[in-house]
Amino acid sequence: MTTMESLISLVNRIQRACTVLGDHGGDGALPTLWEALPSVAVVGGQSSGKSSVLESIVGRDFLPRGSGIVTRRPLVLQLHKTEEGQSEYAEFLHLPKRRFTDFSAVRKEIQDETDRITGRTRMISPVPIHLSIYSPNVVNLTLIDLPGLTKVAVEGQPESIVVEIDNMVRSYVEKPNCIILAISPANQDIATSDAIKIAREVDPTGERTFGVLTKLDLMDKGTNALDVLEGRSYRLQHPWVGIVNRSQADINKNVDMIAARRKEKEYFSTSPDYGHLASKMGSEYLAKLLSKHLESVIRSRIPSISSLINKTIDELESEMDHLGRPIAIDAGAQLYTILELCRAFDRVFKEHLDGGRPGGDRIYGVFDNQLPAALRKLPFDRHLSLQNVRKVVSEADGYQPHLIAPEQGYRRLIDGALNYFKGPAEASVDAVHLILKELVRKSISETQELKRFPTLQAEIAAAAYQALEKFREDGRKSTLRLVDMESSYLTVDFFRKLPQEVEKGGNPATPTMDRYTEGHFRRIGSNVSAYVGMVGETLRRSIPKAVVHCQVREAKRSLLNDFYTQIGKKEGKQFAALLDEDPALMERRQQCAKRLELYKSARDEIDAVSWAR
Repeated sequence: MTTMESLISLVNRIQRACTVLGDHGGDGALPTLWEALPSVAVVGGQSSGKSSVLESIVGRDFLPRGSGIVTRRPLVLQLHKTEEGQSEYAEFLHLPKRRFTDFSAVRKEIQDETDRITGRTRMISPVPIHLSIYSPNVVNLTLIDLPGLTKVAVEGQPESIVVEIDNMVRSYVEKPNCIILAISPANQDIATSDAIKIAREVDPTGERTFGVLTKLDLMDKGTNALDVLEGRSYRLQHPWVGIVNRSQADINKNVDMIAARRKEKEYFSTSPDYGHLASKMGSEYLAKLLSKHLESVIRSRIPSISSLINKTIDELESEMDHLGRPIAIDAGAQLYTILELCRAFDRVFKEHLDGGRPGGDRIYGVFDNQLPAALRKLPFDRHLSLQNVRKVVSEADGYQPHLIAPEQGYRRLIDGALNYFKGPAEASVDAVHLILKELVRKSISETQELKRFPTLQAEIAAAAYQALEKFREDGRKSTLRLVDMESSYLTVDFFRKLPQEVEKGGNPATPTMDRYTEGHFRRIGSNVSAYVGMVGETLRRSIPKAVVHCQVREAKRSLLNDFYTQIGKKEGKQFAALLDEDPALMERRQQCAKRLELYKSARDEIDAVSWAR
């Protein structure tokens, strides 16, 4: 195989691989590597002879025929030249495991596949059919057969079909790497050619357009198409090529394409009008001309193609790192992987707590905002109201009034007030617990390595939540113990420093009950309020310490300790179950790996061909 043939064959293989792997658009837009590689779009009006030209290039009768719009979906036709003597066959992308050696079956499958999308109607669809033909009688080419341009809708078609076909054709021919094969019938004025009209609009300089004149043998006697073929009627940068297709009688008689090619050559060589152009006419010459031009275009695009391939390889390598490599089947390696994934999660979780990622600041918000606010809202005003103080102090004395100070009343008032601190203490524990749970959830979702393993994610989450429940219980016990300690032992010095409660002008010998005045009860309430305020300041500082010690610090130190213990008791099959990946992710990695292999192979082959120049 020559360098030219190997280069075009390489492009064909890359385009087909891109198609198989989905690196192409289904709506006529062919992005990425597909778009960077040149191809030939066959454009023409209805009944211009497009199908006959394609069949002449292929050397096989394989396209549906009929009146009106026959081609109702784009047909991406890839021709692969094989060694002499090898049998011809065709393959459809949607039937990858089936080889067609009967080309009448190829025609039927094209029709059936068209009907699968459009139904048995005259509607069109931009979803392409991909067909590859392997034959020693073809040149390496990628041809895209597009629906024939039309000016009016026929019965059964919406008026919009004219615009839809035009838009579909333009979506291909507007691309700078598209070579336009503009088919025009010789028995019509070239000025009315639909193909030339659209080619002129998208390629005004004619650099990408090859003009093909069909039906030369059907022109009126005494006329010829030399003005067109010699570039006087409409000049292109590439020479016009005349084609003589099989007549309807030949088609009806099933005259094979090889015989038709010989008949075409004979027509040009013996024609008094076109004899001097015979060497540059005919379907075989057109195929070679397109192949040669395609090779030239490919060579000029090699630097940009190589750049795109290298960029895509870098992106795919990055995606593979993101998706992770396949998991080993060895139990020891699987255990190591599980532990590494746990450590990766633990790192993300600690970053949230320590400030590397957002979230840990919310815990500080509990201590700096929520806890003080809750303490301020405690109903001490109601508890230490004059009415309640009188009630508690009076009840505390029982049948015998106190001698000097109502100590039992003080103690009961203080115990009742300190009991209110349990609510904010427990609320702080619960608030931090919820934040830690949310950070566990976020950390699992943000640990890229874990995204592959939903089962392991669920197990880690369950183990972490279980540990946090234990830490919450420890935190609750510790904070409540702080409140209980304040209630268990009162700071005596605080009360010793209080002024003696003797009414001005009073007589010390006066019975105690005589000194139960409103002012007396107010001072008791004020004294208790001052003591409770002092305790509140102490708890405002000590409750966060208890919560951090029992919950936050333990979450950082031993969140997954119990999980590690459980993992150590599991067997190899259980490791595999934990590393059971999301099927969608496995499919995504497989596709990514295939694409990466494709692009690396393309890079190597393009480099090899480039060096061979």
